[in-house]
Amino acid sequence: MMPLRLIKGSYRILHSQPDGDSIHFFPDDAEAFVKLRMNAHLSAVGSVQLRLDAIDALETHYTPHGHGGFTQHQPLPLAHAAADRLLALLGFSDVKRERETVTSATPDETPGYILTRFADKYGRPVAFAYAGASEETDLAQVRATAATVRESVNHRLLSEGLVYPTFYSKLYPDLRAELTTAAQAARAEGHGVWSGDATTSGATVTSLADLDDHIVILPKLFRRLVDYLALGAGDVSLDRFTAFLAARNDRLFVISEAHATGLDTVTAVSGQKIRLTHPPEDLVFIEA
Repeated sequence: MMPLRLIKGSYRILHSQPDGDSIHFFPDDAEAFVKLRMNAHLSAVGSVQLRLDAIDALETHYTPHGHGGFTQHQPLPLAHAAADRLLALLGFSDVKRERETVTSATPDETPGYILTRFADKYGRPVAFAYAGASEETDLAQVRATAATVRESVNHRLLSEGLVYPTFYSKLYPDLRAELTTAAQAARAEGHGVWSGDATTSGATVTSLADLDDHIVILPKLFRRLVDYLALGAGDVSLDRFTAFLAARNDRLFVISEAHATGLDTVTAVSGQKIRLTHPPEDLVFIEA
């Protein structure tokens, strides 16, 4: 059983852009993260942007590093399906958006709680999110089990195939095993992203529009591709993509081979076709 901290609060989505793996959370105790010595960045209104642990949803609006006004997205029907399901699981209905920004929802906020033990380098608590009330004391240490994780919205999204498994090194191995089981079951049934996933089978990239509208791949790989292609002034050649990845030095651990390496070594490029040589759940990215 793995110790995490329980923080009570609420979710609010008006005027924000929640996607399938991130949402604003307002802790009931404004000093919660200070008391727990977590370097979470609170907004002026007292919210934090959560990063939902162990999952990665298709991007609805991604801005490449160093290219302020330029955004890309992944196939929006699947990206929006994850975002809509997340909000429904947290108790919101009748959600209206203008582009990606929520303009109205019922109710204005919903109660919930998170289980977390750290914030990432951007100040986002890395968390399992839950709807409703908890009988535990606020800020209590909770022993997380597979059963605990199965109740989270993270697990629900993964088991429905709406998000990819994306594991980082601070996730406890026992919890990772439970989430892997959920992801593999969803893949076997061909649910959600798995119906068209090309992460390991390979995707042919001939234009940025392919990434926007057609290609369904692990979002982390998509983000690296967009960062790389944004440097090419319209050139979509992948000839130097693995060298680009090597320079970024995204470190990871390959579970099945029991060794640490870089994202470049598990990315295969042949002409304009790209793929990962291992399924996402076989990779554990080393938390920066």
